[in-house]
Amino acid sequence: MSKRAAAAFLAPFLILFAAFFVAPIGYALVQSLTRVERSGLLGLRGSTTEFAGLANYGAALSDGDYLGSIGRILLFALIIVPLMVVLSTVLALVLEAGMSRWPRFFRTSFFLPYGIPGVIASIMWGFLYAPGTSPFTPVFTALGAEADLLGPGTVFWSIMNVVLWQFVGYNMLIVVAQLQSIPQVLYEAARMDGATRWTIARTVQLPLIRPALVLVTVFTIIGSLQLFNEPLVMQPLSTGISSTYTPTLTAYKEAFNSNNLNLAAAESIILALVICVLSFGFLRLVQRGRR
Repeated sequence: MSKRAAAAFLAPFLILFAAFFVAPIGYALVQSLTRVERSGLLGLRGSTTEFAGLANYGAALSDGDYLGSIGRILLFALIIVPLMVVLSTVLALVLEAGMSRWPRFFRTSFFLPYGIPGVIASIMWGFLYAPGTSPFTPVFTALGAEADLLGPGTVFWSIMNVVLWQFVGYNMLIVVAQLQSIPQVLYEAARMDGATRWTIARTVQLPLIRPALVLVTVFTIIGSLQLFNEPLVMQPLSTGISSTYTPTLTAYKEAFNSNNLNLAAAESIILALVICVLSFGFLRLVQRGRR
């Protein structure tokens, strides 16, 4: 009876998981291995779907724009992952150490940007960056510097700022939750030994919040490599954002502008493989470090 009850409770999750996660991935994989052949003038005689093998993957990996987008997003992840982890950890430690007068107020304030949809946040920051409406432009002018925050040389950092602003509070709460699970006895023992706040943070808190830091790192790796909303929304405002700026934008262009769903599926599968390799590679590295 207990096995039947467990199966009954698991069934809704398994059905939804299969329908909305496994099935789309399987469909994308099938799409990436096929191609559509059209016949007649302008393809008006109809089309047939044929098995293409790895041809779509070869086309994706021979596309310089797509490879460039992967390199760009890897650089983005290389910079933002440590920044996200460090900022989230520092904010969490500062708030939990009692250095802030109203920790709950500040925790809520830092978390609020995560509640704003990514598209809305990108539109808002787009106005803050645009030269005609930006409140930062007079500041740069007063300092004697000309800065176009949406220019080809700066838009990369502007997008990174939006992502940090939106997600650092969410990741901070993950670290805070881990900090609050640390027994107070350890803090009292450290204080009795004459430990300062910095010593407590270094020798007590940081080692014990390692699981939270690993989780934040994995979340940030996955999220940064899937970057889509921010460059898509800011693209009309910046000459530095092309339709192939990120791998997700490239796949979006192939699917909805070029109507090449098969190539878009192959590009999406390649990106998924890159994310899996980096995420599981990091987890493997962490596990080896614990031995």
